[in-house]
Amino acid sequence: MARLDETNKAIIKALHDGRRPYSAIAEDLGITENTVRSRVNRMCDDGILSISALIDPEKIPGVQIVMMGVKLKTMELEEKAKEFCSLRGVFSASVVTGRYDLIVQLMLSENEGLSLLDFFRSELVRIDDVQEVETFVVYQSHSLWVPYCI
Repeated sequence: MARLDETNKAIIKALHDGRRPYSAIAEDLGITENTVRSRVNRMCDDGILSISALIDPEKIPGVQIVMMGVKLKTMELEEKAKEFCSLRGVFSASVVTGRYDLIVQLMLSENEGLSLLDFFRSELVRIDDVQEVETFVVYQSHSLWVPYCI
């Protein structure tokens, strides 16, 4: 597992806006632009960092975020989490402790033909060994930025 030194941490914090030029980051941190570029590339190659577009779902009409607790009939939790990630609308699946085995995060939109009922009928049924699910519809969020995945 890779370790983040203070310079890498500072670069990541400076990338809160992924469009920020490496030259500006380098100037702020007192290092060269090539150092910033090579460290960012290395962190991306190592799977530590990903620079991507995220949306505020509350700003897009018809988009709804749902968190779903899932109990499984199997202990193949990692494999099931990966299967959930292949479903339309799912942007995250995590193995967790507590009353559920997985927490799955979904982006739904009736405008895009994926309501919660559509998700249950056409997507969730593709996963075997689901014992129970409980949904938590997000009515309001603060600082929730997610990838567009519908």
